[in-house]
Amino acid sequence: MTRTTTYAALLRGINVGGSRKVPMAELRTLMEGLGHLGVRTYLQSGQAVFTASHGDEESLAAELARAIERHFGFPVDLLVRDHAYLRAIADACPYPAADLEAKQLHVTYFSGPVDDSRYTGLDRAAFLPEEFRLGDRALYLYAPNGLGRSKLADTLAGPRHTSGLTATTRNWNTVLKLVELTTDTASR
Repeated sequence: MTRTTTYAALLRGINVGGSRKVPMAELRTLMEGLGHLGVRTYLQSGQAVFTASHGDEESLAAELARAIERHFGFPVDLLVRDHAYLRAIADACPYPAADLEAKQLHVTYFSGPVDDSRYTGLDRAAFLPEEFRLGDRALYLYAPNGLGRSKLADTLAGPRHTSGLTATTRNWNTVLKLVELTTDTASR
């Protein structure tokens, strides 16, 4: 029996403002053409869940990025994370997620490790009550007025803090939904 692993692909910066359109039905077909099974998408903002019997997070992300650029004609930064990782990130949340509105809590997933050295010189007190904490290849952002009004989110998304990494942010509802969807796919 071939062992399969359940993953979520997190595409960055698609279907926003009328540009870089990636229709989810076409994305599903493209991924199935790569041999992935149980492909499902969530929302229009770039989440796809699938199972694969080959590769790892990095090779699957590279394969999908190449296929997207060939098919749609533009590059898309993306990350692939397995169910175990997605579950671990949700479980390790340093904030009382159950007591917050989903719009107040976000996770930025990074392509590699991040540590406090990236944030040296950032006056965290100047952004209060907004704050962030680091996890494993992730940053948890508490933004009480939502991401759209967050000055800290804008600062953290700048090149000084993301240089050399792919970074993509999801709200807490999406974080939990990806855990659920990858669990469902794994149990089929």
